[in-house]
Formats: sequence, C-alpha cells, structure tokens
Amino acid sequence: MRRLVALLLLGLVGVFFALAHADDVPTVKVRLLQKDGKIGPVVESKKVVRTDAEWKKLLTPKQYEIARSSGTERPFCGGLLEEHRAGIFVCVCCDLPLFESNAKFESGTGWPSFFQPVAAENVRETPDDSHGMQRVEITCARCDAHLGHVFEDGPKPTGRRHCVNGESLKFVPREERSKLAAPGGEAVAPVGSELVIAGGCFWCVEAVFEEIDGVLEVVSGYAGGKAETANYEAVCRGDTGHAESVRITYDPRKVSIEQLLKVHFATHDPTTRNRQGADVGTQYRSAIFYSNEAEKQLAEAFIADLDEAKVFSKPIVTTVEKLEKFYPAETYHQNYVKCHPEKSYVRAVALPKVEKVREKFKEMLKTSGSGDGK
Repeated sequence: MRRLVALLLLGLVGVFFALAHADDVPTVKVRLLQKDGKIGPVVESKKVVRTDAEWKKLLTPKQYEIARSSGTERPFCGGLLEEHRAGIFVCVCCDLPLFESNAKFESGTGWPSFFQPVAAENVRETPDDSHGMQRVEITCARCDAHLGHVFEDGPKPTGRRHCVNGESLKFVPREERSKLAAPGGEAVAPVGSELVIAGGCFWCVEAVFEEIDGVLEVVSGYAGGKAETANYEAVCRGDTGHAESVRITYDPRKVSIEQLLKVHFATHDPTTRNRQGADVGTQYRSAIFYSNEAEKQLAEAFIADLDEAKVFSKPIVTTVEKLEKFYPAETYHQNYVKCHPEKSYVRAVALPKVEKVREKFKEMLKTSGSGDGK
C-alpha cells in the first residue's frame, strides 16, 4: 500500500510525459540551453524545417552553400578558426548548441576542431562515401545543417576530431549564452526523467543501466558532497560525503522508476554498509538520491516492501538522500566498461553484472542490448 501511494504521487509529477503530440510536426531528441546558461536534460523538440527560399533569406550565400548544400570552406579562411573566448558554438541555422569552447583545440587542419559536442544528441553522424572517400558526416540534429566530418585522430580524452566549417557555426560568448534558452528551443515535451542512484563503483552501475530500453543516457558522477570535492582523487579518500553515483535519464513512457529500482537492487548488494565486494568506503555506499517528496516516498516504500518480503537475508542499508546536486565525473570515467572491456576489474566485477541483467531482465533490454561486445 505504501508503495502504491508513492507511485500515485510520482505519477502526478510525470503525467505530462504521457501526452501525445497534438500535430504532425517532426520532432527530435536534443539537449537545449536553459535560462541559467547550462545544457539541460533531453527534450523532444520540433525540427526546424524551411524551404530553400527561406534558408536563402536567413543565411549569407556562403552559409547557405556550406550549411544547406554540404559545401566546404577553404582551410585557414574561416572566421571562427581563431575564436578562443569562453562561450559556446551554436548552429548558424537554428541556434542549437553544438560545441563548448573548452572542447576546441588547434588541429592544424585549417578548420575549427572539437574533441566532443556539448551533447551526443545534438550532433548526428552519418556515413559519407562521397568524393571517393569513406568518412562520417556530422550534421545538426534539429535542422540537418551540414557541419563537417568527424575523424578518429583527435586528442584525449575522446580521441575524436570534429572538423567543422566555421560558416556552419555561430559563436555566443559565455555572458550571452542564456539568451538562447528560448524561444529557439521550441521544446514539445521532456522525455528525460532523471534518477540518481549509487551502488558501488559507478563503472559497474553505468554499464548495467546502459542495457535497459527506455534509458536515454547514463552519466557517472558524484552526489552527496560539495562541489570542491567532486573529483575522483578527493572522493577516493572516502571523507567527502560523495558517493560514486550515476544519473540515469530515462523515458517514463518506456520504463518506470520502479522498474529501474528493481534492476538496481538485483545487480548490487544493498545489505552491506559502505562497501560492494572489495570496494570499501562511504563512496561505495548503496543510495537513492531523491529530487522531490514523491521520489522520496517511492524509494522508502520500495525498500520497505523488499524488507517485508525478506528478499534479502539481511536488512537493507540503502540510504535515501536528498539530491542537492549531481556532479559528472571526469571524462575518462564515462562509458568505462564499454571502452575498456580488457581491464581485469571490468572482467571480474562489471561484466558479470551486465550478464546478470541480460539474463534476469531480458524483456527490458534494448534491441541491441545483447551481444554488443561490452
């Protein structure tokens, strides 16, 4: 009964997620700038569709040639090649945020180069076999503007080089980025509810939830402590209050928070305080971080039901903590299991958890969830 009440409360919070679109305007899942100037969660936004005549009125001839006709500017001639101020680079056609200035690097190629986009959702990659070459074209996810190509010869931490035509971009200084929050976003409906949980090493928890259909993104990070100690070196001391956590962005129309919690409690030990196996310390505690009262009640009711049913031989010690802020971990921690399947810790600890979720929750897996080489 307690769990049912909490679920009903949570349903009121997320009821708008179930609304159907009122028109036939194509939509795309992207991340937009918020009023505070930060990149927000995944939302479903209307695609920007215009006729050639309309694009020609909005763009300069050079911008149209490159962004709308897949042209290429001459190297070392673009106006943004030497732009080094703090800010963000957005699509010249629709203002979708594409690249942060801190991801820009000098590649020596003559075109603006970035080692990663602001969000994977915002930049689409498509095989390009034109001109007798095999390349990967990158385009704006919201308006299909041609940006350039991505290559696997960039610097750490990603090893990628997004080679972009400057004419396809517009630079917005840091102090002006909040002006882009609206109305350019035209968000239709958020599809990304978020859940922050902890259960030992975040590499393992991240890998487990990457398997689940309806999960849009999993980010490893830190929760429970302060900003100044939200880094791996400090958290490893075990005295920062942070737990190695993951932020799960999910579509509640495909997977419920209750289903996610079932997966979580089935793939870690919630009865050992401040440890998971050989990983010992407060940073490895089992925890659910709630953002509102409904989430808190649901988490507490879910744990109470598990204890009452004696699912575990010992009492559950999972903490239910208010989420003050989630801090993404360093880039090299993201997708760690997928990127390092050969590591001994991954083989011994993480991959068995992935195999367990594949076996126990077959009906919840993404289509490509099994046999993907993780």
